[in-house]
Amino acid sequence: MFDHIQLKVKDLKASKRFYTAALAPLGFTVQYEGDAVIGFGPKGAPALWLADGESRGPVHIAFAAKDRAAVRAFYAAALPAGGKDNGEPGLRPAYHANYYGGFVKDPDGNNIEAVCHQEE
Repeated sequence: MFDHIQLKVKDLKASKRFYTAALAPLGFTVQYEGDAVIGFGPKGAPALWLADGESRGPVHIAFAAKDRAAVRAFYAAALPAGGKDNGEPGLRPAYHANYYGGFVKDPDGNNIEAVCHQEE
């Protein structure tokens, strides 16, 4: 849905480790890596950019997952890679009947989510 987003991160190496693990189940990999910036996305289309620097505050990013299994895989991969639980995968009927999301905090405290809107 978005063209690209850039997040400032305090520790580029730790953030690379976290996002490499957390985004793999969603089909996103490192597409570009420079001295102070890393771009993740589908092949040939980096859309999430991480850059060395100080953040102006935490943000929320929700990545589309193809199914509920991918949401669970995202969550399971993110925790051992430095993520902190911010909501186990599950239905969030307050949003809508089929909203299935899993939430983690990245190493900088950003709320990172994988979500599927389809019925199981």
